[in-house]
Amino acid sequence: MGSIVHNRVKVLRTERSLSRKQLADEVGVNFQTIGYLERGDYSPSIELALGLARFFDLPVEALFSLDPLQPLADSLKPKGNQK
Repeated sequence: MGSIVHNRVKVLRTERSLSRKQLADEVGVNFQTIGYLERGDYSPSIELALGLARFFDLPVEALFSLDPLQPLADSLKPKGNQK
């Protein structure tokens, strides 16, 4: 497929004052995997994507997308209220 998977992992991690190692330990991967993911050098497995979504308590589509992501606050607004 070869598509770039866009993500909000770095924003969410830094917002919670977590190091890459702390997040990696929480989801059971190497800290370097988190770095590769944040830089867009790595597309997550479905298991990792779902694990991160569970950790951040967000739907997986709020963390990952094949299209560039809008600011999270914009994506959470009800569709009828966007102007």
